Amino acid sequence: MTTTTGTDDGQDGRDDRAELARLLPPATGFALPPGRHEHHRERLMNQIDHDTAASASAPASAKDRAPARPRLLRPSFLAPAITFALAGVLVAGYSAQGGPDLPVRADSGASASERAGAAQPVALVLNRISDAAAKSDAVPVRDDQFLYSRSKMQHGDFTSGKLVTTPLEEVESWSSQKPGPQMKLGLVRQGGSDSPVNAHLGDTEGTAPGIARPTYRWMATLPTDPHKLLAHITALTPKRENQEHDQAVFDEIGGMLGGVTPPGTAAALYKAAALIPGVVEAPDAVDAIGRKGIGIARVDAQYSWRSEWIFDPETLAYLGSRSFLADDTEMGKKGELLGADALIESAVVDEAGVRPQD
Repeated sequence: MTTTTGTDDGQDGRDDRAELARLLPPATGFALPPGRHEHHRERLMNQIDHDTAASASAPASAKDRAPARPRLLRPSFLAPAITFALAGVLVAGYSAQGGPDLPVRADSGASASERAGAAQPVALVLNRISDAAAKSDAVPVRDDQFLYSRSKMQHGDFTSGKLVTTPLEEVESWSSQKPGPQMKLGLVRQGGSDSPVNAHLGDTEGTAPGIARPTYRWMATLPTDPHKLLAHITALTPKRENQEHDQAVFDEIGGMLGGVTPPGTAAALYKAAALIPGVVEAPDAVDAIGRKGIGIARVDAQYSWRSEWIFDPETLAYLGSRSFLADDTEMGKKGELLGADALIESAVVDEAGVRPQD
């Protein structure tokens, strides 16, 4: 059974969805390119619709074994996300691949001394990335257009009680740039099927542009002074008892990277990230399809999850993101992958479902 938000399913359907929206915990996110904030929520809701009856009759012991973990990671078109809600533990997240399967573990072949020697002050690295972003030739995106992204992805699945990683798959997305609250936010193409992306749960009047739906026009309104931008994003980021607030802010900034972004905003985002305590360089980072790059990382010490953004070492262009366990936990061993994505292509198109080359 396939269900999406923002549709007219009758009063009973609306009541059920409203109750599910109430039960779902607040969203947080990993480093993601812009316009990728609905797909996992839709996948989660579809999974819940499919499994609710079975989970209702599951033994209490099976339900009780779900560990207490951070709340639902911000839904996204193309990003790592781990979801713990309702009938046990559901994990939804993505990575990228284009070639042989990569090891699930995220350990680097470089020694600790080699990594330490290669590291630079993170502010210096982010300033270089910021300068490159400021020189982007991106043109403004019209309100009637769509941001297109094509990525390779995979995700961790903890449904069985053991963390396993799904095969890589290609995902395409079209994100609407319409101003004002919208019920129809875009389209996702995965496995040969198209799925609409509708308003976030609880947004009965539609989802407005903002930190959870960062349209080009909205991002262009953000402050470009790094200190003011960080303060602004910090104020917009909800405080959650199950996540370090600095980590939540880091993840929110990550959600606006990549793709087609106003150059001034992109440059300011990187400099703002350098001001967040705990952000470090990961000089030996590798993205989901094996591309080696410069990494920018932060660990949520409360839950030992590490989030990384990865950049091309020559052009400093955004390549993708990944997240993995920073220590051994009840979920798995240190280095096991939670999710990752590799951005292959991004563009602006006039119609959802139409590729740039069409």
